[in-house]
Amino acid sequence: MILLRHILPNVFNTVIVLATLEVGHLILLEASLSFLGVGVPPPHPAWGLMVAGGREFISSAYWIALFPGLAILFAVLSINLFGDWLRDTLDPRRRQL
Repeated sequence: MILLRHILPNVFNTVIVLATLEVGHLILLEASLSFLGVGVPPPHPAWGLMVAGGREFISSAYWIALFPGLAILFAVLSINLFGDWLRDTLDPRRRQL
């Protein structure tokens, strides 16, 4: 009863924010493993595989590797900014009057 009444409401906001920020880490981990060849198998699409496939053509067709890399960048950046906004919104000590 103490857990549900006192501890869980105080921990819930922190856990939600940390889970949101962890999604960015997981995207980078999946892309890195796919780039190295130990992630998702080749028939399935993955940003790391797309960057690795474009590595061969980087001197002649740089956009093959550039656009999947930019997709990774913008996805992780937007998720991290959302997590930062969520932290500012849910944390009562950081709210401005």
